[in-house]
Amino acid sequence: MQHNNAQHLSIARVLLCGGAVVTLSMGIRHGFGLWLQPITQEMGWTRESFAFALAVQNLSWGLIGIFTGMLADRFGATKVLVAGALLYALGLAGMAWAPNTVLFALTAGLLIGMAQTGTTYAVIYGVIGRQIPPEKRSWAMGVAAAAGSFGQFFMVPVEGQLIASLGWHNALVVCALLVLVIVPLALALREPNFHAIKKASANGHQQTIAQAVAEAFKNPSFLLLTAGYFVCGFQVMFIGVHMPSYLKDFGLPPHVASYSLALIGLFNIFGTYLAGSLGQRMAKRYLLSGIYFIRAVAIVIFLLVPLSPWSVYVFAAVMGFLWLSTVPLTNGVIAQVFGVQHLSMLSGFVFFSHQIGSFLGIWLGGYLYDHTGSYDAVWYVAIALGIFAGLVNLPVKESPVQRSTAIA
Repeated sequence: MQHNNAQHLSIARVLLCGGAVVTLSMGIRHGFGLWLQPITQEMGWTRESFAFALAVQNLSWGLIGIFTGMLADRFGATKVLVAGALLYALGLAGMAWAPNTVLFALTAGLLIGMAQTGTTYAVIYGVIGRQIPPEKRSWAMGVAAAAGSFGQFFMVPVEGQLIASLGWHNALVVCALLVLVIVPLALALREPNFHAIKKASANGHQQTIAQAVAEAFKNPSFLLLTAGYFVCGFQVMFIGVHMPSYLKDFGLPPHVASYSLALIGLFNIFGTYLAGSLGQRMAKRYLLSGIYFIRAVAIVIFLLVPLSPWSVYVFAAVMGFLWLSTVPLTNGVIAQVFGVQHLSMLSGFVFFSHQIGSFLGIWLGGYLYDHTGSYDAVWYVAIALGIFAGLVNLPVKESPVQRSTAIA
């Protein structure tokens, strides 16, 4: 694939603007757990009702993301990013003033889930796949994922301060205004000669959507990646949404939860960057397996040692290092195996599995807490799933698919 300045955006522009989009979008969503107690206490709702809305958000993000990926692959990222930013702002404002759990699930759940399909990794990784040469692609995906981690590190404490100083209603309105900054960033990511680049990247193997989907789902490695990504979603969203309440239940002050979520974001900046860089030089499947195995061990140790602010901070740092480091590696394998012609869509399919895991991690956390008064059972499930994901990533093959004849 030929990359030159006449046809492609600069690497710096793609990473700065794409990274800023992910910083805002992911940064805001990572703080949603901070709203659980203020909203449920004021509105008289159960934790399960709040958890269900965020679970719907993750599920709709995953399902609708497949179709958003198709749109981004066909029409380019800019239009999708602008629409996503507007939906995000509308969803946050609706979340602030939803009078009942049904409207809360529609705004905080469905609307924001739709918005995130157009403002997060799959769309930005599509731009990276088309605009950045293969020898730098895994590294660039790591940089973009690190931007999402910086968003968590930076935005979660900001959201905590906004809630404390303005109240949770007004804090959501401020976040709605902040997310509109994505619109000018999207315009800066408009790709010159988008269709020509996409055609050239196909190397004579133009595929329809149906052909690309059929090829992927017949590929065992694609299915194994999909299964592993389910576990990633379950673990990170259970911890991200329920950790603040878990710590408060044990009598730890609220700032411990805010700092722990921020630490996850801080250490994930390094973890995702390192994962992307190592993925350029090492077998991505072994890196993915290692990440899932170490997560399982980290959770076991966290549950065994006495709970204190320092045990929380150490756990947050370790989990943070592993948090989204699966993202550049998983998407890097997809690009390596199938090419970039349908990258956003295929990433969307794998991410849907991630979001089914997210749905179950969030909802099951709320459901089992309400019925047992404890999060213990969900922690045990997270450990078992980590071992499972470590095993299923080992047989993944990373070589490009062989297409003997051009696809009509």
